[in-house]
Amino acid sequence: SWWRTVVRERDDVAGLDAAIIMHPRVWEASGHTESFQDPMVECKKCKGRWRADQLPETKCPTGGPHEYGEARKFNLMFPTRVGPVEEASAVAYLRPETAQAIFVQFRNVLEVSRQKIPFGIAQIGKAFRNEINPRNYTFRSREFEQMELEFFVKPGTDDQWHAYWVEERMKWYVSIGLPEGRLHRLVYPREELAHYATACTDLLYDFPFGRQELEGIAARG
Repeated sequence: SWWRTVVRERDDVAGLDAAIIMHPRVWEASGHTESFQDPMVECKKCKGRWRADQLPETKCPTGGPHEYGEARKFNLMFPTRVGPVEEASAVAYLRPETAQAIFVQFRNVLEVSRQKIPFGIAQIGKAFRNEINPRNYTFRSREFEQMELEFFVKPGTDDQWHAYWVEERMKWYVSIGLPEGRLHRLVYPREELAHYATACTDLLYDFPFGRQELEGIAARG
């Protein structure tokens, strides 16, 4: 349904099925090699490992409270090797998200599809993250499916296109049967935006708990 609505029924969006394994320079350029990390701690007694901001409330299996060491950075990308020789130059990664492939293939898609800006590139595909502790349903799993649309616009028109796509997503969720009264927009304040973003809106589905609890869940990631 998403692919039909976003790609097949539009003239300004092209579909893409890109590689799962990409050159490590891609992830260096995107900042993933350096920054796609979580803080990890290890219990000195039971050797269990957790994210430093998601420590367990249970007691240590060896008795008493856990005894944590210093937090250290844990890169979330799955490393692998490409080619017959195991050497540093052969190191590659399974993609942690699908957006980077869209950026890498932008020029090829632009020329082959004969599009003009504004236009979009969409992709559905697997992404992989080496989570310390898989949890929280689909939000912290090691292998998952992503539906991604990157829409390229002329400078100065980004605000209106952002608003347009928020409304388009809302309409699509309603079209597949989600009650409009349970869908909420969470607009991020400027100080919480990623370094590359000028605006960000999450669309949240309101389960039995209230909006305040939902915003707390979103804030915790």
